[in-house]
Amino acid sequence: MLVAGSLSHSTAVSAAAAPSTPLGPFEDSAVAWTTWVTLMGFVGLVALALILGPPARRIGAETLAATTARLARAAALLGALAVPTVLTELAHDASEQGGFDYGLAWNSLYDGGNAGRLSGLEITFSLVGAALVAPVGLRTIASGPTRRWLLGGGLAAGVVALGTTKFPAEVPDEWGRTSVETTLWMFHLIGGSIWLGGLAGLLLLALPGAIAEPDRGPFWSPAIRRFSAAAMTCVAAIVLSGLFLYWEHVDGPTQLFTTMYGRVLGVKILIVAALLLLGVANQFWLHPRIDALRAAGDGRPLRVILARRFPALLAVEVLLGLTVVMVAPFLHGSARNQAFQEQAAKHATTTTATLPKIAKKEVSASTWIYGSAETVAVVVVMVAGYQTSGRIARRRVASVTVPTADAGATVAAG
Repeated sequence: MLVAGSLSHSTAVSAAAAPSTPLGPFEDSAVAWTTWVTLMGFVGLVALALILGPPARRIGAETLAATTARLARAAALLGALAVPTVLTELAHDASEQGGFDYGLAWNSLYDGGNAGRLSGLEITFSLVGAALVAPVGLRTIASGPTRRWLLGGGLAAGVVALGTTKFPAEVPDEWGRTSVETTLWMFHLIGGSIWLGGLAGLLLLALPGAIAEPDRGPFWSPAIRRFSAAAMTCVAAIVLSGLFLYWEHVDGPTQLFTTMYGRVLGVKILIVAALLLLGVANQFWLHPRIDALRAAGDGRPLRVILARRFPALLAVEVLLGLTVVMVAPFLHGSARNQAFQEQAAKHATTTTATLPKIAKKEVSASTWIYGSAETVAVVVVMVAGYQTSGRIARRRVASVTVPTADAGATVAAG
């Protein structure tokens, strides 16, 4: 997504036809999608296992073992699958005929170049992460003292593997700007991994067999609140890093409609907005409702919500998340460059030279001012939203009428 080396606006233009900005072969994006799903899914599932440890431990060792083991098994599988998916993507990129050259892909690992080192590290740390997390799939280890160390090591390895996809393969000309870009990309990827991978993990735990029926109410209420705090932090990181990437690659909202990059980005923004709306519905309606039902002691409606509404909403969110990951590889170049080259082509006089690329945006004092204001605004909104949803949950719990022996639980309106 990052813009390559650029020339100034004053560079002479000599091309008559507007440059083609196709989406690219679907096969390329599908191969990239499998890589992102395995790498991000691994990080998200391991992070969720760590996030949900305290509420599961409070219920008992059996609940801690069951929930952790289920998440660890799925994470170890994704970590192991990351190796063939990364090799497949490398093989596809190495093939000159559009197929898959696994020989060239394998030989490119640790070949002495920076790109080869990064690819080798991506595969190595994926394997290390899977190897560390795999033992936690055993229930005896999942509730034992080594649980956190193994999950923490696996998470660190997964983050490194994910980071190699955005670490610069060449020595940058501007260390400061490249460092900022890489850091924001890490916020974007790690935030997306924990948010979307965590949703997939919650769906796994909502399926039968993970949590004993008497423990579902005591587990899900604090577990959801704990994940919500982590998810809102991740959303803040995604929004802030996304705003920077938007500033870097798009010159105004009109380019969301007039360039191919902008249109693809617009689709991605709409899907993420739908995800956020579902998250708001969960945060301000479903989660307080679950707290109230739990306080009322009404197990039947709670089971209905957990068995039907909750997994259904999670499944929709997971599908939307997978769609976002599918759309992202279609983003090529930048809207700024595509619009610039289209205008340059209209004023060209010959067809013999290559169109120039637009210069990168310069960071100014106003950039820092607007960026700081956006950061404060996003943080305030997220904190206020989390606190408000907590107050709604507490009011619902306070308004509950405790059920009697002859009457079912009643939850006060509102």
